[in-house]
Amino acid sequence: MPAARKKNLPPVSEEALTLIASWFRTLAEPSRLKIRRAREEGAKNITELVTATGLTQANVSRHVQSLVDAGMVGRRREGLTAICFIADPSITELCDNVCNNLLKRLSQQVKKLGGA
Repeated sequence: MPAARKKNLPPVSEEALTLIASWFRTLAEPSRLKIRRAREEGAKNITELVTATGLTQANVSRHVQSLVDAGMVGRRREGLTAICFIADPSITELCDNVCNNLLKRLSQQVKKLGGA
């Protein structure tokens, strides 16, 4: 098990912890993760996100709004079209870290079970 990083972090208030938990809850929705993943290839409008995710237009719009409210996604107007883009690149790094960790853990479990 890796050693814990020691940092002199400031205390975190209950209000801050509530905000942090809310931010993570935003990412805890699979549809929002699909939308986030689809935007890794570049900015997309709502129609392109619908095609990329298989979600309905109403669902994509609702989830994009949640991601915008959390500051994870930005939205700009080009004529009548809303273009969505990743506003916080650290989200991609965080998701990559989580995916890599899960792959590593699952690979270790497969090895323990006598798999490849």
